[in-house]
Amino acid sequence: MKLIIQIPCFNESGTLAVAVNALPRSVPGFDCVEWLVIDDGSDDDTAKLAKQLGVHHVVRHPVNRGLAAAFMTGLDACLKLGADVVVNTDADNQYEADDIPLLTSPILAGRADMTIGARPINETDHFSWVKKKLQRLGSWAVRVASKTEVADAPSGFRAISRDCAMRLNVFNAYTYTLETIIQAGLSNLRVHSVPVRTNPDLRPSRLVKSIRSYVQRSLITILRVFATYRPFVLLLWPGTILMVAGLLAGLRYLYFVAIGSGDGHVQSVIFAALCLILGALTLMMGFLADLIAVNRKLMERIHLRVQHVEHAISEQRKDAGVRRGD
Repeated sequence: MKLIIQIPCFNESGTLAVAVNALPRSVPGFDCVEWLVIDDGSDDDTAKLAKQLGVHHVVRHPVNRGLAAAFMTGLDACLKLGADVVVNTDADNQYEADDIPLLTSPILAGRADMTIGARPINETDHFSWVKKKLQRLGSWAVRVASKTEVADAPSGFRAISRDCAMRLNVFNAYTYTLETIIQAGLSNLRVHSVPVRTNPDLRPSRLVKSIRSYVQRSLITILRVFATYRPFVLLLWPGTILMVAGLLAGLRYLYFVAIGSGDGHVQSVIFAALCLILGALTLMMGFLADLIAVNRKLMERIHLRVQHVEHAISEQRKDAGVRRGD
């Protein structure tokens, strides 16, 4: 069993040494533990420093592509390197590396496909009162959207099985944390939360530049992912409400016609027609989006099978190389 610990980085030369030196060289249940750094277009020699620190693998983006892209590049690299489990952590040493076995144990035991490290939010001193409440609210929204029991959705400290990593696709360029949970939950993957510890803050968050911006982007991410994976449910309610409103307006007009005063209520006919047309169009879009979602699921299955085949071929080549070496 191989574990690869990946660290997405962007200009992290000031904190990377602290994070890398804290990483474990062995983890219970794994025969091999390796480290991988994804340099997301840094201009401060982050990649060079990573190699000097003894990081086994360094992948570099020529330009800054964002945290989500760096995360996915790391997953792809880990899969190609034969990782059975991938642990993602931050370059600012926010998370306690000694808790990595807590993340990997549910996956090794076959109880989870992805585990999320739940930080002690209330005990984190550098989190403001507003940020703590928003973290709770955001995690609740993700739990509802993903049908999981994740306690700390924005946490980047997580372990992912090989099969789960093959299934994940991140469309949002801002962050991967919320999208991957919703995607995994709606794909019937098992997502568990594990309480973890955190370290003192080494630098301000680069992702959360302002509370307002973070909330707006998070809400857009949740809406986009839900529209991708549950489009019919998303459009069913507004379509139904419009149809019901149109029917009620039409019945209202018929009532006035029946009592002989329909001439003064032509507006009800116009409103009813408008609502019924918009409702029908919304429901039709829901059906079409649902058909597209079915096609996307089929494409995901094909992609997963291709990755399994590529992994099998890679393992055969390794075995053949070992035999030739013998």
